[in-house]
Amino acid sequence: MNKLLKTLPLLALVIMLSSCSSVRVAADYDKNANFNDYKTFAFFKTGIDKAEISDLDKRRILRAIEAELLSKGFTKSENPDLLISLFTKSQQRVDVYNNAWGYGAWGWGGWGPWGWGGYGPGWGWGWNNPSVSTSTQGTLYIDLIDAKKKELVWQGMGTGYLSKNVEKKEERIKEFVNNILSKYPPGIQ
Repeated sequence: MNKLLKTLPLLALVIMLSSCSSVRVAADYDKNANFNDYKTFAFFKTGIDKAEISDLDKRRILRAIEAELLSKGFTKSENPDLLISLFTKSQQRVDVYNNAWGYGAWGWGGWGPWGWGGYGPGWGWGWNNPSVSTSTQGTLYIDLIDAKKKELVWQGMGTGYLSKNVEKKEERIKEFVNNILSKYPPGIQ
């Protein structure tokens, strides 16, 4: 039983970290669109300029989208079949954990109103030791617009936790884009 109690926090941490790395995706599309007709693409600058993220992150996302579409057999064109746009949302998540036992502000030790070694203010084991964790959850939307009709024909969405580390951010953006575009074209999954 004691060994189980020691491994539970580690197991909880592993589950929490693995859940943070996944990207949840969904897609919606126009059932009347013929996706076999779309062979070329270009980026829709007007829509992309409205995305409320840094220019660096926009370029990372656009490079990832371009690489993924090229790998699917698309060609970048001045006269495209599809226009690619994107937008983003983010929200800060704050988790407060109230640990039953922990190293806190009330406990054994120090000179207090009750004398040496009594219970009172000081450092030691005690109850109610909250810890706070913050993370940013982001959502990336990729819109595919029929260039001739100027109508949205497909939209993919990916939601997951973001990284502030530059090297990890690049990989995370690729993961978002690859997972979202794995849903395109519809019916191929």
